[in-house]
Amino acid sequence: MENVFFEACCGSAADAIAAYEGGARRVELNSDLFHGGLTPTLGELRTVKKHCPDLTVMCMVRPREGGFCYTDIEFETMLEDARIFLENGADGIVFGFLHEDATVDKERCAKMMEVIGDKQSVFHRAIDVVPDPFAALDVLIELGVTRVLTSGQKPTVPEGIFTIKKMMEYADGRIQILPGAGITPENAQWVREITGTTQMHAAMHRVAYDRSTVGNPAIYFGGAVYPPEDRYSVTHKDDIAGFISAANQ
Repeated sequence: MENVFFEACCGSAADAIAAYEGGARRVELNSDLFHGGLTPTLGELRTVKKHCPDLTVMCMVRPREGGFCYTDIEFETMLEDARIFLENGADGIVFGFLHEDATVDKERCAKMMEVIGDKQSVFHRAIDVVPDPFAALDVLIELGVTRVLTSGQKPTVPEGIFTIKKMMEYADGRIQILPGAGITPENAQWVREITGTTQMHAAMHRVAYDRSTVGNPAIYFGGAVYPPEDRYSVTHKDDIAGFISAANQ
């Protein structure tokens, strides 16, 4: 079988550089992975491209958590972010627009595709909440979207694997189907065997510590959910290398 093309889901420039050092050939660059991935900073993109000029970097354009039906101002911001990223070396844009009824917003997707032009385009896991993923694929194929990131309308790829397989069969090469969410070194080969996919998307993180806040543990800087303030997640190159090795056994 053809070797798996691995895309790392990254929450920072440091994550992306580590993923590249571990063998990732493409990254999805985000901020705030806790909320599913939001728009990264321009500084993150430029730093990645400085250190890894031949790494394919797909920039997420998502201005907030909580759904995919955006206000006019949010939409305008997303188009502007996409333009800025592409002008500064991004290889493509990751996006998703839905109507309130969860169907694909074709008009807004078309406007984003105009901005992206001949660069790569990805419709993200917004497709996992649409009422009919095959009808959604028809729209995205018509618009010329490069690929779709999906867990098969289930929380994880292993749970949605047979829907992913059906989506790949339905797409029949007209659009790429990229499985992502819940793929691990332990199940990667199984996912590959069932779906026949030649690419995978996954986030691999370890815990790192920043002790600068431990002097006053009563203080929290978030909202209603209070994660520990003395730690954060990082990607390690050895974990990426291990995943790629397991997927290609």
